[in-house]
Formats: sequence, structure tokens, C-alpha cells
Amino acid sequence: MNSRNDRRYLAVWFPLLPTDRLRREKRGSDATAEPATVLVEKVKGALRLAAANGSALALGLSPGMTLADARARAPDIRVAPHRPEADTALLRRVLLDFGRFTPMAATDGPDGLALDVTGCAHLFGGEEGLVRAVAARAEGVGLATRLALAGTPEAARALARFGRGGIYQGAAQNQALRRLPVAALELSDKEIQALSRAGLKTLAHLADRPTAPIAARFGTAAATRLNRVLGREDVRIRPERPVPLISVDRVLVEPITETADVEAVIGDLLVEAMDRLDLRGQGGRAFQAGFFRLDGEVRHITVRTGRPSRDAAAVLRLFRERLANLARPLEPGFGFDQMRLSVTVADRLASRQRGFEAAPSTAEDLGRLIDRLTARLGPEAVSRFEPIESHWPERAVRLSPAAHALAEIVAWPEPDPADPPLRPLQMFDPPQPVLATAEVPDHPPNRFIWRRVDHRLVRVEGPERLAPEWWRRLQAPQEPTRDYYRVEDQEGRRFWLFRSGFYGEEPAPRWFLHGIFA
Repeated sequence: MNSRNDRRYLAVWFPLLPTDRLRREKRGSDATAEPATVLVEKVKGALRLAAANGSALALGLSPGMTLADARARAPDIRVAPHRPEADTALLRRVLLDFGRFTPMAATDGPDGLALDVTGCAHLFGGEEGLVRAVAARAEGVGLATRLALAGTPEAARALARFGRGGIYQGAAQNQALRRLPVAALELSDKEIQALSRAGLKTLAHLADRPTAPIAARFGTAAATRLNRVLGREDVRIRPERPVPLISVDRVLVEPITETADVEAVIGDLLVEAMDRLDLRGQGGRAFQAGFFRLDGEVRHITVRTGRPSRDAAAVLRLFRERLANLARPLEPGFGFDQMRLSVTVADRLASRQRGFEAAPSTAEDLGRLIDRLTARLGPEAVSRFEPIESHWPERAVRLSPAAHALAEIVAWPEPDPADPPLRPLQMFDPPQPVLATAEVPDHPPNRFIWRRVDHRLVRVEGPERLAPEWWRRLQAPQEPTRDYYRVEDQEGRRFWLFRSGFYGEEPAPRWFLHGIFA
């Protein structure tokens, strides 16, 4: 048994990835025996072998050989161009599918993966079961693999690529690493040649020597690589996807395809995730469900809540809304054989005792409504107004996604019930230009024309003088001061007018209609 502090890493190496990819593309061929196939690329003006499958290797062909030499040895070989971008795309798909084994997975060069499987082996019946599951998964998609499980990612990589693979720990891992050739350090050809000429053939020859002389003679890179490969340093991998705060998995004995079964599994995972959140004193803000299909397709669906939540039933309702309104429906294919629920965002949520009132508060009702609308329509489709601490009207309010705004609600200023409203409910952006007249310059207006309609004013309140913030005035000194008036015409309609600028200044002042009172 491993202690909780022991890390375990699984190196997955695909030694024939280019030709494996080519074989997957040509799956369904009637040929019973795999023909000798090589992939070629141009290197310094000459066509050279980039990869060769097992049949070609058996004929004595090897990567790096010129195509002319390869045809001289085996005239009947099949030749195809090497497409590294296709290998990269395949490796990314495999990485996404292998996320079923651990959420901490990353690519390891152009032909391998590195998986941090610490604490994951029990889901597959132990480390032997995990290795068998990974090998079976790779074989199912037509990829040859060599696997090594060790205590550091560099040690696992070396044992997979330069050893025989397997599961290693403790003294057995140390002995297996010591038997590896110095090529396992993956230094430059010049450095490897220098080590060989010095009689240092295996890692055992280096492991028994102090690292300082090695660094002085062969460079610090050699000493650093030696410590990492021998497991003396644990350099954690950088997963391709952000590691969730909490992650719970279900490896299903039989694949499921029905929506009811999918929702039932999500509900079970949510209950377990909420228990973990409770132990941390937190509530989830974003929940992500991962669906792993038998054919390797992976789909992730995320729902968000306005406030931290540990209510499994409420979050399950959000997932039902989301699944029912996906633009691209969730297709089970031959079934989902594994599902994962992750909490990607969480905030502190203290336990709160409920009162005796039967009905929930208005804020809770509003929050649940916004969560359901957001899950159904999308996070950017539901917005709400938020006040901003600015006296300039255009900057005093902004639209924010409703789910995000609920996290930190900013209180609106409380008006005096005895006073009329200072700001209209309907405002124009930008303000509408109008023609206004006044009996005396700098006096309130007595009439204005807007949209060819002449409004004669019977009541006027103001002015309310607003100037741009001083720091904005430094950036835009041409923005003039405004004098606002609340006015009422003969028909009883009320408007919010302002004069931009002062008389006697250049440019001449202009009048605008900024809003209409209800």
C-alpha cells in the first residue's frame, strides 16, 4: 500500500504512433496481413523515413534511413507522407479520452502521455487493473503502447521508453532504473557520446558518483536529468486541463444510454461532491459533468450557480435544464462507460440555520430563477443591471451576466419616498439631440423640439450640474460639463434634458434629451 504522500505516475508511450495513425485511417481494409508501410518526410532536400510499422522494421528498415536505401532493401514497401499535425490531433483526442483515468493528464512529447494517477488506482481494482485498463483502451483504438508506473514522471518515462515497462516502486524501481542505458537521460548525441567514451554505459555508473563532478564535466543538464530520472526529484506534470477542486468518478460496469440513467448517475455524483464541499466549508459555483463514451468521444457540460451551493437537488435540476436545451444534443452512441463530476469553482459557504418560515426568501427565489434561466439559455443570455459608483449617467449602470452578478450584489441607493425620482427609467444611449430655447441664456428651457414634435414646457426643475470625473477629464478634456433639467410639457409628459457646455464658450452649447420619466 502507498502512503498518502506517495505520488504515482503512469507514462504511456506510443512507439508506432505515426503508422498506428495511418492504420486507423485505413481501418476496414481487406488485407489480412499488415503490409510493410513507411512514412517519409523531406530532411535537407532528401526523403527520409520518419516512421515504420512492425512489418517494415522486420525487413531491416528504420527511421532516419533514406527512401532510396529503403526501396533498395524492400522494393514493395508502401510509402505515405508523414503528417505530424495528424499525429498531434490524434494524440489530443487520446489525451481527452484518457482523462477517464485521471483528471491530471498531459502530453509527453509528440508520442506519449503522462498521467498523475495518485489516488486513482482503486477505481480500477488496483495499479495492475489500472495498467490493464489503459492498455486495453489503447488497443481498442488501434494504438501500440508501452506503459510504466513509477514514483516520478521522469522515472516512468525512462522505464517506458528505454526499459520494458511495468509497475515499479521502492527498491525495485531503483534497480530497474540503474539498469537503463545512459540514453535514458535523453541528452544530446554529443553528451551521450561523451558519457559512453568515459565508460559510463548505464545509469548505475552515474548513480554511484557524486553529481558535482558529473555537472562539472558533462554539464548541469546531465546532473539534473540524472536526479529526475532516478526519482530523486519529483517534477509534477502540468495537466492540459485545469485541475478541479473536487472530482468524483463512476466507472460503470455496463454502459448506459438512457437519459434517466445518466441523470441518476449525475445525482449520485452530486451527493458525494456536496459531502466533500461540506467538509471544506464551501459551496460550489460551477459544476462540470464529463461523459466518456465507449468509442473514445468525451463531452463536458458545465452549469453555474449565482451563489455558492451545496443543494444537490437544485444543481441536478440545472443539469436537466442544460441537457434538455443543448444546441448539440448529448449523443450516447454505444453508451457511456464512465462519468465524472467536477467542482471547478467554489466559495466559502457557512452552515446556516433555517428559520421557522415555510416559504424561502425572495432572494433565494430570484437566485434559483436566474440559475434555471442561465442553464437553459446560456450564461451570457441572462443579464442584470448593476450600479456603479459614478455620478456620470452613462457610467452609473452596467449590464453583467446575472449568474456572476449574484456573487457580489451591489446595493442600489435608497431614494427618499417623498421625493420624485432623480433619474428616469428609460434612458437613451447615446443621448438624443434636440432643439431647445430659453428666455435668457443659461436659464432653464421653455420649449424643445424632438422628433419633429414641439414640446412646450410648463414645469422645470434644475439645473443639476454634472462634470466628468477629474481623472477622465485629464484623458478627454474636450468632454464638457452638463446642466440637467427635469421638465414637464403641456401634455403631462416628463423628460430629462441637459445642456452640454456653457454659453460664450467654443464650441457652442447643445441640448440633448437623455431620458423619459414613466
